Amino acid sequence: MSRRICVVFVALIAVAQTGADWSQFRGPDNAGRSLETAVPPTEWSVGAEGPGRGNVRWKAEVPARGVSGPIVVGDRVIVTGAGGPRQDRLHVACYSAADGRTLWHRQFWATGRTFCHPTSSVAANTPASDGRRVFAFFSSNDLVCLDLEGNLLWYRGLTLEHPDAANDVGMAASPLIVGERVIVQVESKGASFAAALDAATGETRWQTPRKPQMNWTSPTIFRGATGEPLVLLQSPHQLTAHDPATGEVVWTYEAVCGEIASAATDGDLIFLPSNGLTALRCPAGSRNWEKVWQEPALAAGNASPVVKDGRVYVVNRAGAVACGDAKTGKVLWRMRVKGPFWATPAAVGDRLYFVNAEGVAQVVRTTDAGGEILAVNKFDEPVLGSPAVADGALYVRGEKHLWKIAQP
Repeated sequence: MSRRICVVFVALIAVAQTGADWSQFRGPDNAGRSLETAVPPTEWSVGAEGPGRGNVRWKAEVPARGVSGPIVVGDRVIVTGAGGPRQDRLHVACYSAADGRTLWHRQFWATGRTFCHPTSSVAANTPASDGRRVFAFFSSNDLVCLDLEGNLLWYRGLTLEHPDAANDVGMAASPLIVGERVIVQVESKGASFAAALDAATGETRWQTPRKPQMNWTSPTIFRGATGEPLVLLQSPHQLTAHDPATGEVVWTYEAVCGEIASAATDGDLIFLPSNGLTALRCPAGSRNWEKVWQEPALAAGNASPVVKDGRVYVVNRAGAVACGDAKTGKVLWRMRVKGPFWATPAAVGDRLYFVNAEGVAQVVRTTDAGGEILAVNKFDEPVLGSPAVADGALYVRGEKHLWKIAQP
């Protein structure tokens, strides 16, 4: 079997395993969108009163504070947390998607640095799953691999190998799964590197140095027109595309890039937070990029761009939303929602679900002509992690609780 066929085959297996799952940061393809037709409710109330109160299917306590988002794997919802005076107790918890029961809860001691900004958490990185295993990465650079029953398969304390890989406000890059590789990006003013670990064993398959600099973006998968994947690593001064099997740099785009909002992809286009938003095309069979457009008015804040149905959406920290044409970069409309935002919104159907840092959820209906706020719903606590969508349900992780929002 040729390498190209083998890679595509592995990618198809991954898609079949995840199905409608929200298996990693910003969903199955890192674009912040769900391809389902079932749309979560517009209104809900987490209290005893209010419209749509029956749409809160359940509410569960999370074991420790975290700003990571939840992931959904089949009938399970998984979150991470960090507790203790030094946040050196790492938590991975799994809940029943049906009723919110805790199915298992595992705890580990951090082996790396746990100092971080009070706004953030050692549990800042959203976990990922390949449908068989869960990979939980933490700001301490500890990477935990568990099966879906919570059994420990392997554990890597990457700071033990890279003692200077840390910064004063914490790390945040979420892991990315490509075939049988788990990609991690660790960038700070100390040791900086990206690595691929074997998903089954935790062994390092490749490692490449990165420029020492503060960075909180996450690796992104780019499948392009052929389906053969590339790994995109975004840093403050460049975007690099890598062969996931070897780590080889396929191409480099030099520019000032965002340090928090991560690139999104759609077809053969890459939407990079750079000078507002920059669209790059990597044509089929090409080992290089083409700049398609650049639009300063489509500047993202902390939240990453969301791409769906030929439109790209950005929101800045204060709540200014802009919608652009994905092919041309033309700004189609603008609106304002209440900020501030850390969480990337989730797109499903013609809806965008924005949840701000104060726990205010705003549901926006999108059309070619503009955006309309359909409802404003309040959670009882801060929300910094990005929401997940699966099987017509919205999952939101707050400072102390996890909610499932769905029709009765």
